[in-house]
Amino acid sequence: MQATLQQSVLRSTTATAVRKGQSILAMDWLTCIAGLGDFLAVLGGATLALVCREYITFGVANKAFYPSDYLNVILFGTLVYMFLLQFNEAYARHRFVHRFHILKFTLKTTAHWALGFLVISFVFKMDSNISRLYIAWAMVDSMLLLIAWRMLFRQFLYTGGWASGLKDRVLVVGWSKESEALAQQIANDPEHHPYEIVGCVPSSRGEFEVTPHADVAQLGEFKGIRRTLHEHKPGILIFADPEPQSGELVALTELCIKENVQFKLIPSFFQVFASGLHLESISGVPVVGVSKLPLDHLHNRLLKQAVDIIGALVGLIVAAPLIAYFGYQVYKESPGPIFYSQIRAGRGGRPFKIWKIRSMKLNAEVGGIQWTKENDPRRLKVGEFMRKYNIDEVPQFWNVLKGDMSLVGPRPERPELIENFKEEITHYNARHFGLPGLSGYAQVNGLRGDTDLRERVRYDLFYLENWSLWLDVQIMIKTFFNRKGAY
Repeated sequence: MQATLQQSVLRSTTATAVRKGQSILAMDWLTCIAGLGDFLAVLGGATLALVCREYITFGVANKAFYPSDYLNVILFGTLVYMFLLQFNEAYARHRFVHRFHILKFTLKTTAHWALGFLVISFVFKMDSNISRLYIAWAMVDSMLLLIAWRMLFRQFLYTGGWASGLKDRVLVVGWSKESEALAQQIANDPEHHPYEIVGCVPSSRGEFEVTPHADVAQLGEFKGIRRTLHEHKPGILIFADPEPQSGELVALTELCIKENVQFKLIPSFFQVFASGLHLESISGVPVVGVSKLPLDHLHNRLLKQAVDIIGALVGLIVAAPLIAYFGYQVYKESPGPIFYSQIRAGRGGRPFKIWKIRSMKLNAEVGGIQWTKENDPRRLKVGEFMRKYNIDEVPQFWNVLKGDMSLVGPRPERPELIENFKEEITHYNARHFGLPGLSGYAQVNGLRGDTDLRERVRYDLFYLENWSLWLDVQIMIKTFFNRKGAY
């Protein structure tokens, strides 16, 4: 039975969904129309660029220009652009109707196209007669025409009633907090999500873990689920019961294969890093578990480390005058060491020494460890200003350069406090899967000092699960402007 379940889940999760209630052929035609329109828009943009290059030069074009020399460039460039559109999933159904997705894949594809041209021209020493100004115009014109065409196509889909047919109909078996959250997300932004929940049925026990919202239709009983599939024609069945009965999953996966419905499972027993769940094989046995987070991949770690090293070097150079000036102000107000060090927990819980410019009076923690509060009497006058603008943290560029910290990550905490936190707060220690940061996602959202630790942990785990270089850049920018909770 176990082997049957494993094989069924593997086959059903990798099978191609056969949509019910709509013609597959019609959907293929819509994709073909979108592709043809994209081709004409890009080709038109590349051709229009010839006119722009000839008559709108901004004073940069000063050599002879022969449009006939560009016919091969136009055709080749258009084909490459079409390949990149496919690569960037421009023909996924939900990308036909969502404005944000249209803008996102168009900008992304155009950037890849322009970067590709620069790389090819440099590596292969492309003919210098090819005007760079023409390439710039082709990039702008093709992007604008493509966006205009996709917006018109989107309007056509809504006017013709096709937009609703682009959504996957979902039937939920059981009902849990996770499926309730999913339904709420879809209801809050139906245009963004390519799904439509048609209803739910109770588990084989005849009950739900959580009572479904009144807007979610209850479609019969578990024993009549085959009839429910025929009547409501969902393309996806999601199993959301946290306590499946023996044989229940086997029966459902086999039924889904017979009825050409995708089977999906909400892993309620995974409450953290769910996006890292993967089906993998251990000695030939399929198992599901948290595999790799973004920063578990070597190329991502190397990229982040390179940014950290460069950022730390620049930061130390820029911060040197600040450290000298505020160090003098600290010493003048409170004679004694201008730097302050603490032991903090780093990646994997490994202790390291963190450095700051001292912002409090000497012996500020004689009465025990405590977080800084608003109007904290222990602060120096200059310390209040430094903490408000994060100036006291600048020596930590040295920690970043040493590899103890990163520019961005969960803020490190004291080991003695962690001993209590890890028992009281679920998943607290999962924050230590990555390097601690000089700034963090929780901090730029106002969660610093004496604030809700559970919320702080939730933001930290979101960061680790959704890391990207762009997210790091956003956090670094916000660090300079968001001072909420900076006491």
